[in-house]
Amino acid sequence: MPADDFTDDAVLGGRLVLRQPRKGHRVGHDAILLAAATDAIRGGHAVELGAGVGAAGLALAQRVAGLAVTFVEIDPTLGALAAHNAERNGLADRTRVAVLDITGPDEEFARDGMRAGSAALVLMNPPFNDPARLTVSPNAQRRLAHATSGVTLAQWIGRAAWLLAPSGVLTLIWRADGLGDVLAGLAADFGGIAVMPIYPRPGATAIRVLVRAVKGSRAPLVLAPGLTLNDAHARPTPEAEAILRGRETLSWPD
Repeated sequence: MPADDFTDDAVLGGRLVLRQPRKGHRVGHDAILLAAATDAIRGGHAVELGAGVGAAGLALAQRVAGLAVTFVEIDPTLGALAAHNAERNGLADRTRVAVLDITGPDEEFARDGMRAGSAALVLMNPPFNDPARLTVSPNAQRRLAHATSGVTLAQWIGRAAWLLAPSGVLTLIWRADGLGDVLAGLAADFGGIAVMPIYPRPGATAIRVLVRAVKGSRAPLVLAPGLTLNDAHARPTPEAEAILRGRETLSWPD
């Protein structure tokens, strides 16, 4: 693509700069919220599924020193941008990109060096608009990033379960009205599920849910306190501002 087809955009209060396509899917609050909700420890290995330009995984790697992150992305152009962004932000030494179809065979992942049960963490922001219910974008990258079905969601969760070690943690963000599909997809392999609603403003219904689940756990589901993004005057709440600028993380119940 020509150079003017891309923009360079700062997130986390300017601590992370991301090159991304000018048109198509663009990095938004979801990626930053996902990173803020993902627990990680130094020296671990996280896999971001559907990484795009790497926003969530890079935000996580920047926050947690020594964490290795693998970006899985089907679009080679976006994968190349994720690698560029890692280099630009000084994170190339502990990140790598795998251009793979998440719904593809296990053998393709194994050939790329990813073994079953090898990850401590998986984070993902799956495409969450059902093309059977909504008009999807004519832009191919945006359509791929936003349109899916319940079957695809189950496949993404299945890939996460395959990648995770026992007691490994999956963190994902999804539209709030699709929570039932998420819980159904998690039922076979995960427990210890915690759900955090994301509200656009006081008094509104939730627009997103963050979900944390533990592979093989038998602990019951819990509903975590929610996050409200904006106050009644459409100004960011202090809590949301601190998270989106990377000063705070989102906490899950013990």
